[in-house]
Amino acid sequence: MPKAVSLTDSLVKFYKDRITEIALIPSSGGVFEVTVGDQLVFSKKQTERFPEAGEVEKQLEQIVPKE
Repeated sequence: MPKAVSLTDSLVKFYKDRITEIALIPSSGGVFEVTVGDQLVFSKKQTERFPEAGEVEKQLEQIVPKE
């Protein structure tokens, strides 16, 4: 959970007023996924690792450009 909270903090700083909602959904089994709407941005289950610092933000830039 600490990694998810840290990523949430980073996304709020990165996108400021553009984020309308962030949901952290606790689960078991090591699932860690980031989605925008229905689009999967990062999946620990698929990559078998946590994202590196800035990795999710970089992928999000391609989906949701900063204004």
